[in-house]
Amino acid sequence: MQAVPPITEIPATGASRSANWKRFLPMAVLVAGLLAFLASGAPKYLSIDYLLQSRTQLAAFTSQHMVLALLIYAAIYVGAVALSIPGALLLTIAGGFLFGGWLGGSVTVVSATIGAVLVFLITRSSLGEPLARRTGPWIERLREGFKEDAPSYMLFLRLVPVFPFWLVNLAPAMLGVPLTTFIWTTFLGVIPGTYAYSLAGAGLDSVVMAQKHAYEACLAAGGLGCKLSITPASLVTKELILGFAAIGLAALLPVLLKKWRGRMPGGSGTGTEA
Repeated sequence: MQAVPPITEIPATGASRSANWKRFLPMAVLVAGLLAFLASGAPKYLSIDYLLQSRTQLAAFTSQHMVLALLIYAAIYVGAVALSIPGALLLTIAGGFLFGGWLGGSVTVVSATIGAVLVFLITRSSLGEPLARRTGPWIERLREGFKEDAPSYMLFLRLVPVFPFWLVNLAPAMLGVPLTTFIWTTFLGVIPGTYAYSLAGAGLDSVVMAQKHAYEACLAAGGLGCKLSITPASLVTKELILGFAAIGLAALLPVLLKKWRGRMPGGSGTGTEA
């Protein structure tokens, strides 16, 4: 006679499915929020042209309602980071323009860290465990190496501006970086770039005037290809990017030094093993 499975197994299976559904719900909300933002046409407001066209009204509102403006700006920045919306650079520039380089930069650093932590927690709870069960050997080696030198790797990824901010929020959550390490490395890692762009935003009017003078001079000289174009990239110099890269490489020095010592005779690394 065929054995009948215990009745207690059925509720357990249902509870497990419910737990899985609830785990993925926050990630689904983020994805839905991003899609809704893109479909709403709101990305057109994340442009330097819109900022320049609205700068008089925005500056007037900020001067009359400073605290409210700061709260609105912080909420927008946290939401933009949490939803992985492109345009963080423009928002940082806008914060510097509206509140000054130092105040705007400080609010941006805190807001960016909060938004990044939200993404980290949601990604870790939704994708971290399933990914850990399905990773191959090379992913596992990457996970162990990342966990061993997480502070150095995190500071490098934050400081070097070639890595998208949203990617550096997602990858550590799936590679087992501790929450406390993620928080303090994110906070410190975004400081140089944030203040650089925020201070650039504080001087936005001077950049506008310089571009106008250059455009008028081009027209006066009879130029045919004269353009009046201001982009976030025009506020960032090559020297600034190279400086960030140098700082990021400095953050990797402890990792490189550890590997170098491990390969020296008498070192503890794998390079001395038979």
